[in-house]
Amino acid sequence: MNTYKLPFLIFFFICVNTSIAQTSDISFAAEKKLFEANCTSCHGFTKAGIGPALGGLAGQVNEKWLAEFIKYPQKVIDRKDKRALAQYKQYKVVMPSFSYLSASQITGLAKYILSQKAGNGIKKSKLSPILDPIPAKIASSNLNLGLSYINTVPASGKEILRTRITKTDNHPVSGEKIILDLRGFLYQINQNEVTKYFDLAEKFPNFMQEPGFATGFGSFAFHPEFAKNGLLYTTHSEVAGSKVADYAYDDAIKVKLQWVITEWKTDNPASPTFEGKPREIFRINMVKQIHGMQEIAFNPYAKMGSDDYGLLHVGVGDGGCVEDGFPTITHDKTKPWGSVLRIDPLGNNSKNGQYGIPATNPFVKTGLGEVYANGFRNPHRISWTKNGQMIVSNIGQKMIESLNLVEKGKDYGWPVREGRFLQIPETDLSKVYKMPLEKLDITYPIVEIDHDEIVAICGGYEYLGENIPELKGKYIFGSVVEGRLFYINVADIRQNTRLKVTEIKIHENNSPIKLSKLTQNERVDLRLGIDKKTGEILVYTKPDGKVYQLIKN
Repeated sequence: MNTYKLPFLIFFFICVNTSIAQTSDISFAAEKKLFEANCTSCHGFTKAGIGPALGGLAGQVNEKWLAEFIKYPQKVIDRKDKRALAQYKQYKVVMPSFSYLSASQITGLAKYILSQKAGNGIKKSKLSPILDPIPAKIASSNLNLGLSYINTVPASGKEILRTRITKTDNHPVSGEKIILDLRGFLYQINQNEVTKYFDLAEKFPNFMQEPGFATGFGSFAFHPEFAKNGLLYTTHSEVAGSKVADYAYDDAIKVKLQWVITEWKTDNPASPTFEGKPREIFRINMVKQIHGMQEIAFNPYAKMGSDDYGLLHVGVGDGGCVEDGFPTITHDKTKPWGSVLRIDPLGNNSKNGQYGIPATNPFVKTGLGEVYANGFRNPHRISWTKNGQMIVSNIGQKMIESLNLVEKGKDYGWPVREGRFLQIPETDLSKVYKMPLEKLDITYPIVEIDHDEIVAICGGYEYLGENIPELKGKYIFGSVVEGRLFYINVADIRQNTRLKVTEIKIHENNSPIKLSKLTQNERVDLRLGIDKKTGEILVYTKPDGKVYQLIKN
């Protein structure tokens, strides 16, 4: 729920789903464009999504109040404004300040919002919603862990987020850490220096990293035989209509952007900078800029000759189609949206002939052969435990953040389930319900955390290092917004079993400290990595671009 002009938060009064809006494009052309460039990801006018529906605000708030809230939301909350406090209580987080916008832009946005009418397109459920799905709170460990500073990634933006660093890996030849900035770059980073390794943005004239929410340079993955074949794979977003998409939906539904997987071939795998020839693997249309193609990964534990070796796993989100009122695009084994795909990038038996479909994939004869598992809103990160279990973090809608043990052919439920709870796509997406007696063939998460604790889950890794013996056998993950760290016991991982989650507190001078204090930003925008040379966990934050290693104090 990604740097972006608007972080992936609950912007409970600002962001508007303009595809549903009933507005005058002539009167508010500039304001509509501003919305579409920044904040069409969190709200609709007719139904609530990540945040509440915004239609019909006129008469509830005035222009002056709304403009002030757009500019300084925290100040409005701090003075105990009744409406602001109520929304904060319901949605748990504060949106960032938009003080960098001009006064005329803020006034225009307020006028635009207040011009929108409430819709009547939401069905009302007769069921009683569950207001607190998981009442129990997460307990803390007694570990005294800290952060060892490595380096700071160069600033790539001027507003809100200094960087958009989201993923790390080790270079297969040099072993150096490589870190991705969604604004279009790969950097090589160590304690001595940070150097640019690859500039993807300059290669594509239609490269799109605004609006935010994880658009841009989404992910990268070195082929297991990179040292020999020089193959690197990337995902990135481009403006709608850049080329004909390999995966498209009904022409009557808008296309906000396209996501693309590219194979790059370099003649010098050992070079400290990357230059390669591109080959497009496939591209896919998306309804909105959220929940795109943010993850690609090879199983690092797959051995040559095994079923999984050399196969690229692709996390494809639902593209916001459910929130925009098109739930039939996803949760369908004949379609890629809301799925983890598995492809052979060196094969050619796909429809477009640019990649292969493994014969061992589950739906080769009964659906879309590329689909490995489906039923995800946003399969944000993919990693494996050393015993071969695939763990996928799924960023939820309004109630449940989850970790999932992903297995071939399994259905993980979205949008008819959010975790172990009933979700009704045609109704208010901010509500979940008790599971009905009838059962679907749904596989439930191994970890569920509700929004009383965190807003967006940050996938992680099994700890394989030596410096923190207490973390041996633990899978470490976190929360994007709050910057909290957690672990589960790898030995306890089994399908359809809700595991115990324990929090890891970061300490400074033997006292717990919040990462929001270190970043000087209430939105920490945490991401995690693993140093494959040492097995130690890396921690990095977008607002300040700093990269750390988790250590024992």
